[in-house]
Amino acid sequence: MYCCKGYPLSKKFYEDVFGLEVFQDYGRNVSFGGLSLQQDFDWLLEISKDSILEKSHNMELYFEESDFDGFVAKLKQRNDICYLGDGMKETEWGQRSIRFYDLDSHIIEVGENMKMVVKRFLDSGLSMEETSKRMDVSVSDLTKLLNS
Repeated sequence: MYCCKGYPLSKKFYEDVFGLEVFQDYGRNVSFGGLSLQQDFDWLLEISKDSILEKSHNMELYFEESDFDGFVAKLKQRNDICYLGDGMKETEWGQRSIRFYDLDSHIIEVGENMKMVVKRFLDSGLSMEETSKRMDVSVSDLTKLLNS
């Protein structure tokens, strides 16, 4: 996969990949209502364009997906995704996630919704007690999560 840059492409990327709708578009700043893309920080912050690092690894945007498998399948249909690492990872508590760059080289992590992790374990035949042990979370907390 390759990483490409392009502000108009990033706007379309967030619309296509996450289903976000543009709330306001001011050219250099596009708001999706809860997430905004700001282009050209050098003029805004009065810093040298050369001082802006490409592919900074000290920050990421995080999203959760209830249909994690469907989301990963949607990513695989694209040819503009540059993944970090070997693709999908599963944590010791069972949550699956994937990290990749957006088209402006910002890190994005998409994790499986924790409620769906619990349901996946229960659907696989684990009991609430086994799921609690597997996830290192109390049965009471799992019950609250499932009822939220």
